Amino acid sequence: MSDLILVLNCGSSSIKFALFDTSVSPLPRQPLWNGKVDGIGSKMPTFGETGIKPGPVALDENQPYPAALACIQERVLARLGHHRILAVAHRVVHGGAKYSTPVQIDAGILADLRNYIPLAPLHQPFALEAIASLLETHPNPPQIACFDTAFHHTLPRVEQMLPLPYSAWERGLRRYGFHGLSYEFISLVLAERYGEKARGRTIVAHIGSGASLCAMQELRSVATTMGFSALDGLMMGTRCGALDPGALLYLMQIEKLTVDQVGQLLYHESGLLGISGISSDPRELLRQESGNVRVQDALALYVRRIVREIGALVALLGGLDMLVFTAGVGEHNAEIRARICRELGFLEASMDEAANKNDAELISTAQSRLTIAVIPTNEEWIAASHAQALLGCAPP
Repeated sequence: MSDLILVLNCGSSSIKFALFDTSVSPLPRQPLWNGKVDGIGSKMPTFGETGIKPGPVALDENQPYPAALACIQERVLARLGHHRILAVAHRVVHGGAKYSTPVQIDAGILADLRNYIPLAPLHQPFALEAIASLLETHPNPPQIACFDTAFHHTLPRVEQMLPLPYSAWERGLRRYGFHGLSYEFISLVLAERYGEKARGRTIVAHIGSGASLCAMQELRSVATTMGFSALDGLMMGTRCGALDPGALLYLMQIEKLTVDQVGQLLYHESGLLGISGISSDPRELLRQESGNVRVQDALALYVRRIVREIGALVALLGGLDMLVFTAGVGEHNAEIRARICRELGFLEASMDEAANKNDAELISTAQSRLTIAVIPTNEEWIAASHAQALLGCAPP
């Protein structure tokens, strides 16, 4: 019998899961088995797993999220065989200033983490719902929370502060940063593959449905584009990114939008979807770009905001040695990468077009002063590794 760690990555409309075998040392980076329930709350939810394409799955329409969790539990238990679950590790988006390392969850910590739901409403409540459900139905094995904000606890104080009255800082209003599990994994891979070069001035671009940049020195976070909430920084699939707060005042004072309406607009109706009116997916927009001004505008602003923020981070770093793309768009969309890199000529960046089209790891030319890489992220393995270390089964 071998022990497995189950990792759950819960979003508002999907739950990813992965099982890692702790009997193998070091912990394998590829899961023993993984899958995803997608489209939770929609009319056509799907379930997909290792080696099997997603197919329809029946979920209770009145309680689709608990039903999705129950579906995963049922499938996992059916596949356990002679294995047992050693722990359940959760990607929890927000740990605030208090949680800088993974923790084993109890009722008190769960209640504490609920305070951060307003700062990450697309992810925090759903991860906590999964944790609460398992605490009630399966109090053993232990559950471990791994925080997306933790990697950014190395941010200098000046990067954490917001230009609000100092009392706001004292109340905990500060820039936290997100996508930390992803950045932590990339930092490990960079150290393994690029050695001292990666310890210099590096920017990692985590570009998916949510998106942010992280500036690293010595493989530690020194600046990032997401701040107090997951709305800040880059333009995203349905989120606006950085926005003049005066626009929000106008929407509420003049157009009389309620707080809930503004929240819906900023999280779900903005970004690529809001401008294009078609889709939040850059792949779909690239297919419909010709002759469609709104789609052209959406893609142009999307790329421009990324380039603009890269430039700002380069200024803070005092130059740039490496640029790394990761996450869904960053790993798989060669055209978006090409458009970004074309605007970085001032950094003496030169892209190998063939390598880029093939999603190769190294996509810069030999003549490029800037090293440009594409590295798939692995948040689930990072969470499993933290759970294993916290339980004393492996060195941290």
